[in-house]
Amino acid sequence: MSDTTNPTEGSTPSASPVPPAAPVPPYAAPSYGAGSYGTPPPAYGTQPPAYGTQPPAPGYAAPSYAPQGYAPGYGTGARTNVLAIVSLVASIAGLTIVPVIGSIVGTILGHMALKQIRTSGEAGRGMALAGTIIGWVGIGFCVLVAGFFIVTWLVLATASLSYTTI
Repeated sequence: MSDTTNPTEGSTPSASPVPPAAPVPPYAAPSYGAGSYGTPPPAYGTQPPAYGTQPPAPGYAAPSYAPQGYAPGYGTGARTNVLAIVSLVASIAGLTIVPVIGSIVGTILGHMALKQIRTSGEAGRGMALAGTIIGWVGIGFCVLVAGFFIVTWLVLATASLSYTTI
């Protein structure tokens, strides 16, 4: 009595035998002086073929350069908030080019950017903070300069009143 589900040495299986897989030739590194993959070198005075135009080695598939997604650790990251960038630029301009307006705009946009970043999860929190802080420093500097001029004007005005003759 023979069991067809568990063949033994003397019995033949009912399914046809699977042919062995074709052997894959080993990779042969190109020798110096010869072209890649065993092709002869280009003739003297001609340009070698462009990168990626040579056929792959026998038994190997051509590499696929189509985008397969992003590799781990190389993602695009979060998008930077535009208001944070504009806030930083306006605040720096407020310290250099347009003192009062640039500082005020940088401060307002910095606060708006911080709120947007908090709700949307975008990147750029450091730029928004820097824009806000530099804007407040610029506003404070403008207030100090304006206060200095007002106090100087008042001192000069009272001094000139005391020297007037009636």
